[in-house]
Amino acid sequence: MMFAAIALFSAFAVQPVMVADKQLFEPTANMRTRNEILQSSHFRSEPPKRRYEVTAPIGKGSGKGLPKIHGPADSRLPLVVLDAGHGGHDPGAISPHSGKREKDVTLDIALAIRDQLVATGRVRVALTRDGDGFLVLQDRYGIARRLKADLFISIHADAAENEDARGGTVYTLSEVASDREAQRLAARENKADIINGVNLGGQDTEVSSILIDLTQRETMNVSASFAKLLLREAKPNMVLRGNSHKFASFIVLKAPDTPSILFETGYISNREDAEFLASREGQAKIARSVSSAVQSHFARRLAGN
Repeated sequence: MMFAAIALFSAFAVQPVMVADKQLFEPTANMRTRNEILQSSHFRSEPPKRRYEVTAPIGKGSGKGLPKIHGPADSRLPLVVLDAGHGGHDPGAISPHSGKREKDVTLDIALAIRDQLVATGRVRVALTRDGDGFLVLQDRYGIARRLKADLFISIHADAAENEDARGGTVYTLSEVASDREAQRLAARENKADIINGVNLGGQDTEVSSILIDLTQRETMNVSASFAKLLLREAKPNMVLRGNSHKFASFIVLKAPDTPSILFETGYISNREDAEFLASREGQAKIARSVSSAVQSHFARRLAGN
């Protein structure tokens, strides 16, 4: 037994293995000597040879294809993608007064905005969903990127334990929330992909680790500029929060090359707001506000070029 153990150890020194005085194999050119193995033991101290790049993949989405583009068949016109929040098995917030579900209210508002924008004849419009379907958050802004949209607007309705809280708010992207309420809302909305503990959105590590380079900084600046326009146009038409432009790390706002805002149109937990958001009159006022802001936004962009 001792002889066999010594013989096997000798294999690491590339010596013939001897068992009962018989040679089992000859050393080959591919085998490395003991000294070579020891010399290569310091390879971990060398820097990695591979270069790493941060990218923002568009991805293939859910495989259901891209939505229809409404409006003039002129690809030179700006394209706006409207995203009705929640949908399918995700109802969003539910009004304690009327039982209205956020997913239904946001779809009705998105359709009203689409009709207003198409009626101008100046922009093209697509919706991430035009029915009661579920989309993971990455697919929502992924649609806008695949369509090469000029503007992405996500429509939501907020909820709070304090039923007196009311008014609209516009959010733009920031990795640092502007206040505790913004942080709370972003955390709630970003969990839309997680059902029964299963993350349906997957681990999109590349998108979540995008460096805020010059391109994204410009995108964030354009988004903030549009947010101010929207609040200006909305002020005569609806109730707004006192601090109505906020910043938070919403997943749907993370497309690095598409100006994006999230519009919390009001508090579905407030009786007055819930009635306003569910009414045709209220939806028309919101749609007019968005339409006016969109036209002013693109007129400014065109004048600046």
